[in-house]
Amino acid sequence: MNKDKNLLSSLKWIFAVSKRFALVDRTGRTAVTSKLSTLGICFGVMTLITVMSVMNGFQMSFVKSIIEISSSHLQVKSVPEEKKFDFLQECEQNSDILTVSPFYESRGLIASKRNFQAAVIVRGVNKDILDTDKGFAKELKIIKGSFDIEKNDSIVLGIGLADSLNVTVGSSVNLLAMSGSKDVSLISYDRNFIVTGIFESGSIDVNQAYAFINISAAQEKFGSNLDLTYGLKLKNYNDDFSVISSLKKVFPEIRIESWRSFNRSFFGALRIEKNILFFLVFLIFIVVGTNIYNGVRRLVFERKQEISILSALGGSKNEIKSIFIARGFISGFTGTLFGLVLGLLICVNMSSIFMFISNFMFYSEYLFTRIFSPQNASFVRQNPMYQVFASIPAQINFSEVVLICVFGILAPLIASWCASHNVLKMNVTEVLHDE
Repeated sequence: MNKDKNLLSSLKWIFAVSKRFALVDRTGRTAVTSKLSTLGICFGVMTLITVMSVMNGFQMSFVKSIIEISSSHLQVKSVPEEKKFDFLQECEQNSDILTVSPFYESRGLIASKRNFQAAVIVRGVNKDILDTDKGFAKELKIIKGSFDIEKNDSIVLGIGLADSLNVTVGSSVNLLAMSGSKDVSLISYDRNFIVTGIFESGSIDVNQAYAFINISAAQEKFGSNLDLTYGLKLKNYNDDFSVISSLKKVFPEIRIESWRSFNRSFFGALRIEKNILFFLVFLIFIVVGTNIYNGVRRLVFERKQEISILSALGGSKNEIKSIFIARGFISGFTGTLFGLVLGLLICVNMSSIFMFISNFMFYSEYLFTRIFSPQNASFVRQNPMYQVFASIPAQINFSEVVLICVFGILAPLIASWCASHNVLKMNVTEVLHDE
């Protein structure tokens, strides 16, 4: 109990003296350095939180579209015909699996009646997939027509693919050449489809390459020997390894591919891009830590007399050293707190902020043009990139925010600890004698 009281009293004394030093040092180079260091920590934390949240939202808009539309969380192939019912039963009983969607897929060349051609990935799916697969329905946005593949000659195209073919809803297209089984022709002019819908997703590659038809039409056009694939959606896509393990125990002959391996190169590039961006912005803390180190080191030499008096009055070297460490902690904590609040506010209001910047830039440019070149004022337009940035949802990751805040506090704390070592090198008797 006495030890706790002594520790509490010591901490009160340390922070009281540190606060007193801060009040005395309101002017001068040390005070300016301290304020700039706190601002540096604040803007560093704010920038990191904002940049990482925007990057998360930007990446997830791609990742979700790819996972939900093209790759699924798991793709299962080579399920024996006699075990297909048992496999579906096993998936239904597995609590980690949300939906199972069978499909056929083939790659080929699609052509329009206007002689426009493009490479295509044609996937045959159940006609009610929008009702059974909520993730698919959420990421695939129909912008023209409808997702109507009720008939065997109906097809739904991505917007990029439709633009490449110069077709719209009601146009006719032909699957000119395509991969399939041995009982279908490589090239045919009889695989005609009517475009019933055009969709858009968050992935350019999906928009540019994918088309959807009825699964029965896929069986007819792709051939009878094409392997049926099952797309599995999980409650948590990070549980893919455990689900693979459980399915493999019951059906060792099946082939399962996870979303991690299906898009390994793309997801790896996104991860590297995010890590490099994190490292570059993290350099802010290195610069701020260096400034705090120099500031505390200067403060130690400026306060030689006070340090000697405190030591003569009974203050231990470690307690006096803790005074300057507390100074760094307060700077780091204050800067991190304000940076956290500002960063979260920016992330929550990202769309409004970018639209405000867009309007501000537009009206400023318009006013300037109106004054100095009124004949060109009608040509001033808003920058569409701001609207693109405003449409990116900022996704705040709790663990990343905590890590950033820890770095924001540790950087000045470590710098102050290193700089306060000069206290231990002082000889109290010599300092007092010189004074």
